[in-house]
Amino acid sequence: MDLSQLIFLAIVQGVTEFLPISSSGHLILAPKLLDMGDQGVLIDIALHLGSLGAVVIYFWRDVRAVVFGPFQLVADLSRGQPMRWGSKLTLLLAIATLPLVIAGLSLSVLDDATNGEAIAGLRTIEVIGWTTLLYGIALWIADRFSPTDQKIENWSWSGAVLIGLSQALALVPGTSRSGVTMTAARFLGFERTEAARIALLMAVPAILAASAKLFLDLMEMDNVQMTQDAAIAALFSFISAYIALALMMRMLRTISFTPFVIYRLGLGAALLWIAYA
Repeated sequence: MDLSQLIFLAIVQGVTEFLPISSSGHLILAPKLLDMGDQGVLIDIALHLGSLGAVVIYFWRDVRAVVFGPFQLVADLSRGQPMRWGSKLTLLLAIATLPLVIAGLSLSVLDDATNGEAIAGLRTIEVIGWTTLLYGIALWIADRFSPTDQKIENWSWSGAVLIGLSQALALVPGTSRSGVTMTAARFLGFERTEAARIALLMAVPAILAASAKLFLDLMEMDNVQMTQDAAIAALFSFISAYIALALMMRMLRTISFTPFVIYRLGLGAALLWIAYA
């Protein structure tokens, strides 16, 4: 793939991954609207893997707690002590990730059974337009009418299930994984920055699961050029994602999600006009 196209896609991914506007939707739309060749799912995953590095570095303390969480959990259970925060956060993220894993495997089986038509049918301008529009409205409702009195320490087991179920919806392009999980967290009353924190931490196991598939596919393909393209895409995605992440977290301390909702409504309407006109 052309280097300029890889860098362009990496910037698109980095800027949109953590904003509630759907990075996967933009990655699908960019080639369609700019008359570029579709980069394919493997490059999409590599781009997400690069943005994952930005999450790990920005939320290093939380990520470190999750890494050591299983060891803390074993120690707490063996001693009969209450779970420490690292142990609980690890279990919460595991519970929240399970619906996405089940839905992803189911979609993969369905895609194989339909010779690739299942996923291809979702990567259309019509689908992206509708999901961009409808989930934008859902985000506005959640942000406008829900309380803002909960912090991540108040995250419950039932809340993990509900946000996890919402994350599974993001398998449909245009939904926005970060957007739909932030929406669910806002419905549960989490503060905006805390809703973003939960959504972005949930990205770690979600993207790791998808990245495992990337590495398996790359090894099976034994394609040096594809491997190089994936590495370049991940690097530039990491750089742009970290900058966008830092800016978004700063913005959410002082503003609502309304600017992102307006963007989604405008983009969704434009896409539907393009699709049906």
